[in-house]
Amino acid sequence: MSLKALIADRITAQGPISLADYMADCLLHPRYGYYATRDPFGAAGDFTTAPEISQMFGELLGLSLAQSWLDQGAPARFTLAELGPGRGTLMADLLRATKAVPGFHAAMHLHLVEASPVLRVRQRAAIGDCPATWLDDAASLPDQSLFLVANEFFDALPIRQFTRHPQGWCETLIGVTGQDLTPGLSAPHPYPPLDHRLPDTSRGEIVEISPLSLTIASVIGQRIARHGGAALIIDYGGWQSRGDTFQAMSQHQFTNPFADPGNADLTAHVDFAALAAASPTAHAYTTQAEALHRLGIVQRTATLARNLHGKPLADLAAASHRLTAASEMGTLFKVLALHPADRPAPPGSA
Repeated sequence: MSLKALIADRITAQGPISLADYMADCLLHPRYGYYATRDPFGAAGDFTTAPEISQMFGELLGLSLAQSWLDQGAPARFTLAELGPGRGTLMADLLRATKAVPGFHAAMHLHLVEASPVLRVRQRAAIGDCPATWLDDAASLPDQSLFLVANEFFDALPIRQFTRHPQGWCETLIGVTGQDLTPGLSAPHPYPPLDHRLPDTSRGEIVEISPLSLTIASVIGQRIARHGGAALIIDYGGWQSRGDTFQAMSQHQFTNPFADPGNADLTAHVDFAALAAASPTAHAYTTQAEALHRLGIVQRTATLARNLHGKPLADLAAASHRLTAASEMGTLFKVLALHPADRPAPPGSA
């Protein structure tokens, strides 16, 4: 039986399901879920993330966290963590760059939050002999000083989608029409968690929320507020949700998100304002381009270019452009830094 048939049977028996429930099934079903069954990254997969574009991305973020560790007194024991580490490329680059920071590796305890058994194997290979602990969820992170990175993690967490109505909100629900899974709207009803959006939305406007994202941001923020640390959250999105951003990607092309459940990546833009509000910490917010420029990507590109010629040199220039140009990833992707209120924001974020 296919995942589409399983979801259709569930809807037929129990009624329409929320977009969040649909996304959770498509991405995380233990047998048919997208992330449970494949490595989706790179040219042979469905999408390419910043760490796969250039080593500079992970290197610069790693040095930002290491400097933040130094700025906070270089605690003798801390958790270094990544949420959704993909192939482990970012963490491998981060670990390589931070070897030069005295005491950083000796004090760190590496934890990787990853639900996919397929990707855990890739991550182990990428980080080599570095001791690491794999966790199923962020709530299991040790209750101690935390320095964390999350790149394109929150965009894949399930969302609920609501359309403004004079009588409240209509939620997007997934039903069955013939042989197809189809989205529709619930009857309008008040929804108190969105009361704060009533003044800035009008009839027909769409707002998306991700309850799981808020829970994870709260978990991370509580550890940082209690014990110190910092988090760098990099993703595409904006400051406050507005509009329908739910989408599916397969083989680097947009596709119908309801056509082939479990065989396409499902994402939505991240609401960084909501993440910041969920964390009991201070925060800083900027674009990926601005953060990377502040961290010295121009200088790092020049250093790497010294011994390159021909295609390798052109590829390096193209990678730097893709990471920072406004027409590429530079302004679509944002960086949210969480940090203790009495300590400076991580370098690059402010």
